[in-house]
Amino acid sequence: METFKITGGRRLKGEITPQGAKNEALQILSAVLLTDEEVNIDNIPDIHDVNRLIEILGDLGVKVRKNGKGSYTFKADSINLDYLESDVFRKKGSSLRGSIMIVGPLLARFGKGFIPKPGGDKIGRRRLDTHFIGFQKLGARFRFRAEEAFYGVEAEKLVGAYILLDEASVTGTANVLMAAVLAEGTTTIYNAACEPYLQQLCKMLVRMGAIIEGIGSNLLKIQGVSTLKGTSHRILPDMIEVGSYIGMAAMTQSELTIKDCGYDHLGVIPDVFSKLGIHLERRGDSIYIPSQKSYEIQSFIDGSILTVSDAPWPGFTPDLLSIVLVVATQAKGSLLIHQKMFESRLFFVDKLIDMGAQIILCDPHRATVIGTDRKFPLRATTMSSPDIRAGVSLLIAALSADGVSTIHNIEQIDRGYEAIDVRLNALGAEIIRL
Repeated sequence: METFKITGGRRLKGEITPQGAKNEALQILSAVLLTDEEVNIDNIPDIHDVNRLIEILGDLGVKVRKNGKGSYTFKADSINLDYLESDVFRKKGSSLRGSIMIVGPLLARFGKGFIPKPGGDKIGRRRLDTHFIGFQKLGARFRFRAEEAFYGVEAEKLVGAYILLDEASVTGTANVLMAAVLAEGTTTIYNAACEPYLQQLCKMLVRMGAIIEGIGSNLLKIQGVSTLKGTSHRILPDMIEVGSYIGMAAMTQSELTIKDCGYDHLGVIPDVFSKLGIHLERRGDSIYIPSQKSYEIQSFIDGSILTVSDAPWPGFTPDLLSIVLVVATQAKGSLLIHQKMFESRLFFVDKLIDMGAQIILCDPHRATVIGTDRKFPLRATTMSSPDIRAGVSLLIAALSADGVSTIHNIEQIDRGYEAIDVRLNALGAEIIRL
């Protein structure tokens, strides 16, 4: 287990460029299985979850060539389906929740797909029903081996269907979409997720020869084709990393420029941080955040306490609620956080309370933060990272705290953030990896 030791109270200064988007990368990488031609992908983040999926693809028989930093070529022209039922795959696949994304492409092209029960963040229930119900409506047979926690779908032929998703799941939409592009006939997916990452997947599939209407909306219409060809694709900047750096700048009173952040794809993220009183300025495709001694949380027009909650796109992403929560601890004013999707994601607040934050955990989904306007700075402490986003929130708290903090289990942070200690140290932070 690796550990960070962080000396807090240092102001950062300079420019930082966000990595490629983790959530997009997991979908795009899985899509290479839909063709036997070469697919070139650029701006792939060098993080644990993505590297593990690339490793699984290689084990499955995909030819993988690294062209340079973040640039790879994939060719899935010799797939070994027996690998799907091996003990090696069971171990690797179960440690990566993103491994579920290979099931749709495998089912579409080879008629079957298997996956061990995926792992990932311990943030509450993350059911897979949406994926498999969609596959069944396309004509696949579903089986679940409870004794091995192994899921499987098989079909001689997939046939287009009308599919009303039970929830606007990003991964569920992507998986069913990738199965539908090679199904016979027309598939309609209603209540589809429409996040920028899903739009990116749709655009890539269209370049490969898929026929998709309604990109960017919650109603997708797919006309199945018999084969797809190769293509090239560049992954968007990671919006979660952009939001993390905005919050980090405010908490540490730092002057930062977030370069090439894909501003047009950030949705309401800049607006939400602005409501916390954080000054930020768009400069082309970059965001400039000046050093701020104080930032004040807005209230609603009627004077009631501001509420920040998550919602399907174009609403606010749940992955940034942990960041908003920790940033509010040093703001002027109060804030209600409402985490609707995951019932365990707010449980890391006890660590912030130990650091001196004034937070009331109302229930598993809601927390009230009473900002202290820096009158009571956070205290250094020892803690452990429970998941990716909470881990970075604790890192931000430690960077702003008085003294030296220790964060254990930083493998969770490494799953989603590329060399974050190296990149922040270049801006003036003092983070030691043990």
